[in-house]
Amino acid sequence: MLTGSRLYRCLMLWLMCLCTSACSMIQLDFSFADDNDMDSIILGQSADAFPEIETMALNQEIIDYLEANVRSTASDREVVDRLRELLFEEDYLNIQYDDLKTRTAIETFQDRQGNCLSVVSLYIAMARHLGVDARFQTVKVRPRWDRRGELLVISQHINAVGRFGQSTYYVVDFTPEISVQQLTASTVTDTHARALYFNNLGVERLIAGEYEKSLQFFKNALWIDPALSIAWNNIGTAYNRNGDKTLAEYAYRKAYATDKTNATAINNLAKYYHNQGDLETSERYARAIERFNNSNPYYHYNMGNMAYAEADFEMAREHFTRAIRRKEAEPDFYYALSKTYEQLGDELQSQRMYQMARLMVLASDEIYLPSQDKVRIVNEKSILRETSAGFSINTGEAR
Repeated sequence: MLTGSRLYRCLMLWLMCLCTSACSMIQLDFSFADDNDMDSIILGQSADAFPEIETMALNQEIIDYLEANVRSTASDREVVDRLRELLFEEDYLNIQYDDLKTRTAIETFQDRQGNCLSVVSLYIAMARHLGVDARFQTVKVRPRWDRRGELLVISQHINAVGRFGQSTYYVVDFTPEISVQQLTASTVTDTHARALYFNNLGVERLIAGEYEKSLQFFKNALWIDPALSIAWNNIGTAYNRNGDKTLAEYAYRKAYATDKTNATAINNLAKYYHNQGDLETSERYARAIERFNNSNPYYHYNMGNMAYAEADFEMAREHFTRAIRRKEAEPDFYYALSKTYEQLGDELQSQRMYQMARLMVLASDEIYLPSQDKVRIVNEKSILRETSAGFSINTGEAR
């Protein structure tokens, strides 16, 4: 569990909106039909546009590093533990978290840093080279909003999972703070992970204002995985910024049609219709998002963190209080409210909120306290932590 200034520093990650058990499907009368002409423009390429980018390839330097540091007779469990040491301990690679650039496995090894998708790609490639079962696993996590200029960036988490046998498997998670979340994880293919990689590159170029380049990356992501809803949403934003309003609307609508829990796409549609002067349609979508956000405790938690970062502590207090009203058994809400009361000069309330958070942590069997292990051997599904795997863009103001 995070406390103090570290709590607020860790909130500035790029994250993607996924619905957790606290969220529900957005109810809208939303008729949508695929348009072959539109799809051919967006999905018209006949092959992977970037075959030279091998996201999980290992070079000779990495292979030599593994051969020099991992015994050839090591068991699968020993390999998993040794890879943890090699990647994360100070005496070895000591890889650090960095959310500004999505890297290939080789780039992550060379730079000694990366986001969770980058590091997990390197880990899985290494494990497979050593003969250990390793796969990508996506995780539904709390939605978080991070403002990047005029854009709000939201993300999805990914980690690595592999089996030792019929009933035992391991989870490798890049970040040290791991929360147990039951029944929220699912393994995905290497193809899906490659689509996420190009989606992330598209978001990075979109934030930089390089709209044509971002479109190339988003199109490649969708060519690889046409069902990737976040990429449909993001390419809609790229088209919108590039002045192609018709394709922008179609892509936003397809994002929601592909995934009925994609609140970001609905928010972007509300913003789109407002800018087009269709206020009636815009208001209909805005009301749906407002109901969704108002019932979501993590929305208020994130709005509180934004207010805190802007030193608007009264607004932060209001949002954190609303979050607690909607979900009482969430220690992070109380830690955040404790820090807010501290800034407001109310030491009594600050200590009270802090103690309540501590008691919740101690009483909960679904929270794994901070450690530096990064690898857990588990018999239940699953030990997880949220960071950035796939990025999604929200073009509207958070409500």
